[in-house]
Amino acid sequence: MAILFFQEDIRFDLKPKNRFKSWLRNIATSEGFSIKDLNYIFCTDEYLYNINLEYLKHDTYTDIITFDNSEKKTEIEGDIFVSIERIKDNAVNSKIEFDAELKRVLSHGLLHLMGYRDKTKEEKNTMRLMENKAIEMFE
Repeated sequence: MAILFFQEDIRFDLKPKNRFKSWLRNIATSEGFSIKDLNYIFCTDEYLYNINLEYLKHDTYTDIITFDNSEKKTEIEGDIFVSIERIKDNAVNSKIEFDAELKRVLSHGLLHLMGYRDKTKEEKNTMRLMENKAIEMFE
């Protein structure tokens, strides 16, 4: 039941780590999931852009890419790459605090691993509702 945080091409220290880990576990268990192995990799825009191009063939910048490695439906295993630069820009553009945007993005990746999608307008609305619910759970 490991949740680990890594850095690639950037210095970013998530604090308090244990509080974030507990929060992420609570999000998962509130929907009937358990976290087996979850890795968050904080990185730069360029690092994530290259992953997006190489693995997904998308020639765009993004704030997050989620890779699902789960073998069982209710056990979460995955790697979530997060651009700290993109989160900072999104927070400024949305006129919200960095911490709020960070929580939105971290929960967004976990929600993807729990089966939530965001391709259609209806899916995006549901995803946003679930993100807001998750953020409210942060203690």
